Amino acid sequence: MPIHPTSIIDPSCEISAEAHIGPYCVIGPHTRIAAGTVLDPHVSIQGWTEIGERCHFYSHCSIGTDPQDLKYKGETTLLKVGDDNVFREFVSLNRGTGGGHGITTIGSRNFVMAYSHIAHDCVVGDCTIMANAATLAGHVTVGDHATVGAFSAVHQFCRVGPHAFIGGFSVITRDALPFIKTVGERNKAKTYGINTIGLRRKGFTEESIRQLKQFYRLCFRSNLNTGDALAEIRGKEWSAPEIATLIGFIESSERGFIR
Repeated sequence: MPIHPTSIIDPSCEISAEAHIGPYCVIGPHTRIAAGTVLDPHVSIQGWTEIGERCHFYSHCSIGTDPQDLKYKGETTLLKVGDDNVFREFVSLNRGTGGGHGITTIGSRNFVMAYSHIAHDCVVGDCTIMANAATLAGHVTVGDHATVGAFSAVHQFCRVGPHAFIGGFSVITRDALPFIKTVGERNKAKTYGINTIGLRRKGFTEESIRQLKQFYRLCFRSNLNTGDALAEIRGKEWSAPEIATLIGFIESSERGFIR
């Protein structure tokens, strides 16, 4: 197990013999690190953290730290990270809270760029991208393949749908819809159509994209209110499964969604 002699590791940790711990890392108690994961110099893990295989933490990441929540009183909470994730310099990941899920969960194959922050009780799916200094407040859910642009912030308890695209410097205070581009600050945030280029890059069929565009026009660019638009949408035959995902996301929204 290649552990640099300058690193400080709590004896309760479980670290794979195939992990790599660089110089000056500090790893607190009850941390588990799986095979192939790499910690560059000066990575800090506070503890009660589980990290999957082949993750890469660049220098000065702060991982598994106490939640930034005034209600947190030192209870044991967790951070769980999946496989094949990349966390660039100065990323911070907080554990959960007793008043929330008790755990912050990050899936696999995510790319989290420098200075980004994932707060307590967040649930992040797979294959997401968080550009530089993107910030998730507590209790945020991010669906698979979503992108959160640079210097954007997502308000607590908001959801970012699968394949959603949030443009840079946005402030998201309501749910960001799946498959759709959302850009803007707070009450000025708007949707700007289906993320056609991104969906094509990810292998979506032209028919699925066509139906998503038709859904978008009916629901957000007609003179119908949301209820009437959804009623008309249900009256049509759709072969693209993404339509059901959009309908379900809209109907389950508790904070409202950005139009």
